[in-house]
Amino acid sequence: MFTPKNCLSLVKFKQFRTSWARFVHHKFNLRQPTYDTDYLLNPTNIAEIQHNIEHRKGVGNIQLVHELNTQLQTLPAGNETERNRLTTQLQAELRNIPNRTHPEVLHYGTEPKLVRYYNEKPTFGGAKIFEFAEIAKKMNIFRTEKLSNFTGHKSYYLTAELAELEQALIQYAVAKLLANGFKLISVPDILPARIIESCGMNTHGERNQVYKLNYPGATLCLSGTSEMALAGYFAGTETAEAELPLKLTAVSRCFRAETSGLQEEKGIYRVHQFTKVEMFAVCHPDQSGEMLEEFRNIEVGLFDELGLHFQLLDMPACELGAPAYRKYDIEAWMPGRQMYGEISSCSDCTDYQARRLGIRFRSSAGGELRYAQTVNGTACAIPRMLIALLENFQNQNYTVTVPEPLRRFMRGKATISRKKLLPELKLTKRLTQEEIC
Repeated sequence: MFTPKNCLSLVKFKQFRTSWARFVHHKFNLRQPTYDTDYLLNPTNIAEIQHNIEHRKGVGNIQLVHELNTQLQTLPAGNETERNRLTTQLQAELRNIPNRTHPEVLHYGTEPKLVRYYNEKPTFGGAKIFEFAEIAKKMNIFRTEKLSNFTGHKSYYLTAELAELEQALIQYAVAKLLANGFKLISVPDILPARIIESCGMNTHGERNQVYKLNYPGATLCLSGTSEMALAGYFAGTETAEAELPLKLTAVSRCFRAETSGLQEEKGIYRVHQFTKVEMFAVCHPDQSGEMLEEFRNIEVGLFDELGLHFQLLDMPACELGAPAYRKYDIEAWMPGRQMYGEISSCSDCTDYQARRLGIRFRSSAGGELRYAQTVNGTACAIPRMLIALLENFQNQNYTVTVPEPLRRFMRGKATISRKKLLPELKLTKRLTQEEIC
């Protein structure tokens, strides 16, 4: 039933919807993405670009890019409809071309290069080793049962000390990053599709990882990582060269419409939403390689100090996402699963994201505007860190030892103990006096 008050609210909502749509159009859609056309549209580079595409995931058609560009260049004046169609198609094809690949990586073939192992694998003296979900359920600090009816598939509850451990990991990672000169920023979880696509993640088609929101007037999505919001924060900005690099960190929920039927990825290894501490940098083109090494060393330090056994991998071209020029992965040993599982990565995206988002800096010499470069990395992805910690530091008496660096964030607790469950209450009928007697 509509009342004057309801009608007023509806008008305000429509006004808000219109203003939001205008803001999104002006901020994110009016400015077309910029690509390195000097390189991509140079015919002498076709073979090199095609070679790179074949070594990546095979996505991208450089031949079609040049065909469309030739059609545009030879199109007679006055046919604006056809020009607009060709321009739109060319922009779409340019978006599909992946970033260049670091020359060293091209020689790795299809397997990553092992850089180094850290710490020793834990030994359990022949005792039974439990997988994360098994030990967490035995300790009564984790729940996944009977949730699909109201929270959906791959949902989970962390309770008691397991929930405290999540917060301890966040505080531990943030404290380390602040000490390394990062600035903490709180970011939105809802982003325009344009920002997500400019960061290198596809939002189109049935098979993608992005949740889209049914919002009138704009294409909005749930963020898959705060890297996107941090990159979007700098969209259309100009920074003085002397201020670079800019290093930011954010704690956010991440939403991914991915699933897996693999046995080794069961439980919370691959879920639809989780908390992550992210690192992000905007830097000078001469700084991105060095910044990637800094991010890698920070990640190694975080996990090494916790006493986890893990391996550092320099990933091959076929494992790089479209924006990445080079990427390192860190895989922790998960004894309950008898496998190494990825817990972190960091990527040098060079100017791939900066061009698409218009992130530029003004040169100190002459004031020339140039495109910056971006680097990102995962300081702590909560679910997989919980898996690694509980599986590696479990004890035979159904307790888990808390790594010493986390204890100050857990009120000094050295162990997580099993929690007793209260008896489940059952409804009974009220007895009469005669039945009692």
